[in-house]
Amino acid sequence: MKKPLWIPSEERKRQANITRFIRHVNETYGLAIANYPELYRWSVEQIPDFWATMWDFADIRASQGYTQVVDDLTRFPGARWFPGARLNFAENLLRYRDDHLAFIFTNERRETVRMTYRELYEAVARLAQALRQVGVRPGDRVVAYMPNLIETAVAMLAATSVGATWASCATDLGPRAALDRLGQVEPKVMFTADGYFYKGRHFDTLGKAAQVAREIPSLEKVVVISYTTDRADIGAIPKAVHYEAFVAGGEPPTLEFEQLPFDHPVFIMFSSGTTGKPKCMVQGAGGVLINHLKELILHTDLKREDRILYITTCSWMMWNWLLSSLGVGATVVLYDGNPTYPDVEAMWRLAQDEKLTVFGTSASYLHFLMKQEAKPGRHYDLSPLKEISQTGSPLSPEGFEYVYREIKADLHLNSISGGTDINGCFAAGNPISPVYAGELQGPALAMKIKAYDEQGNPIWDRQGELVCEAPSPSMPLYFWNDPDNRKYREAYFTFYPDRNVWRHGDYIVMHSDTGGITFYGRSDAVLKPSGVRIGTAEIYNVVEQMEEIADSLAIGQNWQGDQRVILFVKLAEGYTLTEELKAKIRRALREQASPRHVPARILEVPDIPYTFSMKKVEIAVANIINGRPVLNRDALINPESLDYFEKLRPELQH
Repeated sequence: MKKPLWIPSEERKRQANITRFIRHVNETYGLAIANYPELYRWSVEQIPDFWATMWDFADIRASQGYTQVVDDLTRFPGARWFPGARLNFAENLLRYRDDHLAFIFTNERRETVRMTYRELYEAVARLAQALRQVGVRPGDRVVAYMPNLIETAVAMLAATSVGATWASCATDLGPRAALDRLGQVEPKVMFTADGYFYKGRHFDTLGKAAQVAREIPSLEKVVVISYTTDRADIGAIPKAVHYEAFVAGGEPPTLEFEQLPFDHPVFIMFSSGTTGKPKCMVQGAGGVLINHLKELILHTDLKREDRILYITTCSWMMWNWLLSSLGVGATVVLYDGNPTYPDVEAMWRLAQDEKLTVFGTSASYLHFLMKQEAKPGRHYDLSPLKEISQTGSPLSPEGFEYVYREIKADLHLNSISGGTDINGCFAAGNPISPVYAGELQGPALAMKIKAYDEQGNPIWDRQGELVCEAPSPSMPLYFWNDPDNRKYREAYFTFYPDRNVWRHGDYIVMHSDTGGITFYGRSDAVLKPSGVRIGTAEIYNVVEQMEEIADSLAIGQNWQGDQRVILFVKLAEGYTLTEELKAKIRRALREQASPRHVPARILEVPDIPYTFSMKKVEIAVANIINGRPVLNRDALINPESLDYFEKLRPELQH
């Protein structure tokens, strides 16, 4: 019998938003739902009723109501949600206009800026007027090549208030990677900054911004924020204007929210681009809004008095997700810089000083803390902290245990997983159920997910493909420049040709005893030695427990008509890859995983490649080792790491 790491108190359950929601559902539909599994079952059996109830519960602001919730649930893709409704995305995030703090911004230098909801409303009103004056209209694209600043958030809100479609990426992306994303969508206006700080260093980005601006002919204005200098020299950037000069002065104008259909495009999100030019996924305003509010209010239990931070940049969907916290009226804490600078516990000082209640991060950050034997719970007052939200890649069972042992014993570890594609979660936590090591607490509400075997049969308690059997509102409307939906269908709907399901590309186990879900990494990076499927996370969970190993990456190499497993390790400081260490790794994998998990070769590398959303890039390395091209190095946070794998390739041919 599995033992939970955390069981919510009766008081915690009583105060949870989701408890109020269950009461509302029971009263509305004459039901007697008593717990999360029962609520989930109802949400996937009565999908239109669930989303109608969510609309009311989240108090969606709309100038015109909907005629029906969804036109046809069997059209997948292609179901239309809430036809007839007219609303504005930004209006729903700016419903509060008081002196409650909307934003706290800080960075490595501990420069702090605070902005109230009233000040935010005025800032958005000024910028929206300026955008209208340069001709931005509904459907135009406004983009950002920016650090994680308050101005980035204000620009998104101003753009969406006038009905423009927003896309963004962080200034730590190289100019080619930024162009591959932003250039595709032909923006009218771009926001950028003069630089950023990272690991104590100042990076000037004006040259990168100038290169990007020069190569996007559709740009009519480039708005430059002076962040790292007093007033940047913007002479080299075509059509550039300083932010202060661009924004309307005088009395704040009235903020007019363009009223648009539910499925009016609000965000263009980009795939990681590790296999070619990033795909541009167009998402609807109403679908993203109602899904984010579902996840924030019900799964995250976010309330007005909360202070929420996510370690993210505006390249990652968690930035978009975080900003929807404004719709709940919470205080959003924005951090720009390296979360482990100047030392490993930097973020926990911030958590203490700003009294964070929800701390969002990646598995790689928590695994790094664990490796460093950091003990934030002993050194800082984390009494306000009620939740750690974690995503990006699978968190090992030991990572779960570390959080409860060394950060805080009584908090909700809300491990979530979904995708940029849906700007949300397929699986998530909830504050009224137990937490088990290595498991997300269950499927997200109204997400009809299953694990399928290779024949397309639902399975429990063994690894399979994550699929979703029904549409949901935040799935992409379409892909940019994909008029016949071919790219869209190929991305999700052709893996099981005789089943009308979304196959997401994650490898999971759905546990029949707890209802929880364990993620094993991307299924397109699944290893298949002798035809047996192995999730790479199973290898990492063993290897990265070892003090000698700082990081690792496993791939399958096509070998003599089969596939063999190659393991690359980045060593912790002071260690070398001896034959003894290799034997120790193999022994641990054999005993803790299986003989199939034991790599044929173990090689040392100086660094492991990662995307900007902190996912290991197994596919690019597998392509190199198997002699296939790597099409988009700029999609990586550290593209130079691939050079070493290129050098190793000849050695692995023998």
